[in-house]
Amino acid sequence: MGTICGGVCGCRQNWEVPGRATRALLATSIGHVLPHVARTAKALGLTVYSAPQLVDVVDDRGGAGLDRLFNRLARDLTAAETEVVRIATDPPDDGAALTARLLTAPTLAVELARRGVTVEVGVLAEAEFWSVYQPIVSLADRSVVAHEALLRGLVDGREVGGGDLFFVAESAGWLHRLDRIGRESAIAGAVPWLGGDDLFVNFNPTSIYRPQVCLASTERVAHETGIAPNQLVFEVVESHAIADRGHLVSVLEHYRSLGWRVALDDVGAGWSSLSLLAAVRPEVVKLDKGLVQELPDDGARTVLKAVTDLAHQLGAVVVAEGIETEQLAEEVTALGADMGQGWLFGRPVRPEPPAEEPEGRWQPVEARPR
Repeated sequence: MGTICGGVCGCRQNWEVPGRATRALLATSIGHVLPHVARTAKALGLTVYSAPQLVDVVDDRGGAGLDRLFNRLARDLTAAETEVVRIATDPPDDGAALTARLLTAPTLAVELARRGVTVEVGVLAEAEFWSVYQPIVSLADRSVVAHEALLRGLVDGREVGGGDLFFVAESAGWLHRLDRIGRESAIAGAVPWLGGDDLFVNFNPTSIYRPQVCLASTERVAHETGIAPNQLVFEVVESHAIADRGHLVSVLEHYRSLGWRVALDDVGAGWSSLSLLAAVRPEVVKLDKGLVQELPDDGARTVLKAVTDLAHQLGAVVVAEGIETEQLAEEVTALGADMGQGWLFGRPVRPEPPAEEPEGRWQPVEARPR
C-alpha cells in the first residue's frame, strides 16, 4: 500500500500486488508462444496441460516453481510476445467468477510488472506520495504567478521521481490510479500556501475513460479545498494529446465546463504542433524545454516563434520551460513568451505550510475510490 499525498489527505491506496500462485492459465492466439511456455514449464518440473490456444500450468510445490517460470519468461519472451498473452493465476472454480476472471485477465507483461519481475513494483506498493511545486514567473517583472505540481514518492528513505513512478504504473496497468493520485495530491498539497496563484496539474488523457466518472473525485477534492476553479490549469503533454485527439477534446471540454483551464505542454516537439494547437485551443501553451535550451539556434528560434505567434493569435498565454540562464530568459522574452519556468527561477520544492491554519480552511478527508 502507498500513502497518497504524503499524509496530506491521510488516505491509502491498495495496489493489489499479487501473491505467490500455484496455478496459471495462459492464453494467446499467437501460435508459437504457448509451446515455448509449455516447454519451459516442464523443464522446471511443473505440471502442464495444453489445449488449443491455452496452457494450464500447475505448481504442486507451493508456488516457487511458478515464480521461476515467470522469471524465465521475462527473459525468454520479447516485450511484444508478453503483450499478446493473457494470464489468470489461481483461477476460481465457480463458473461465473472464472468467466469474469478470464475476461479481465491482464497481459503477461502486466502480470510480470505487478509481480516485480520486470519493474521495481515496490516503488508504488510501498511508497509515500507527495507533490513538489516549481514556480512559474511573469517574464515582464519576474514575479511568481503560478506553480506546477510534480509527483514524488518516498521508498525506504529514497526519493523517487515522477518519471519512474509513472513508468512503473503504466507497466503494471495502474496508470489511471497514479494519475488520479497525482491530480489530487497536487490540489490538496497546495491548499495551505497557494493564495491567488495559479496551479498547473499534469494529467494523462489515457487514464481517463469517461470524464464525468473518472474525474469525479478530483472535482470533489478541488471543490472541498476551496481553490477557485479558474486557478486550476490542467496540463497535457503534446505526445499524449496526439494519441487520441477526439478523446482528449472530450476530456478538455469537461475540464472547461468546471471552470478549469487547459495547458498544452512540450509544444514544438512534435511535427503536428501547429495543427494540434488549432484543434485543442488551449488557454496556456508551454514551449518544449528541449527546443528552448537549443536557443539561440536559428532552427529552434524559428519553430518557437511560429508556435508563440499562433498561440497568441488563439488567445493563449505562452510559458517557456527549461530556463536555466539569463541568456535563455532574454531569448524567450524576445520571442514573445509571457511566462517562464526553470531552475533560474526556482527548483521544485515542497513548501512548508503556514504555522497556523486560517479558520474555515479545508481539512484533510478520507479519499473515496474513484
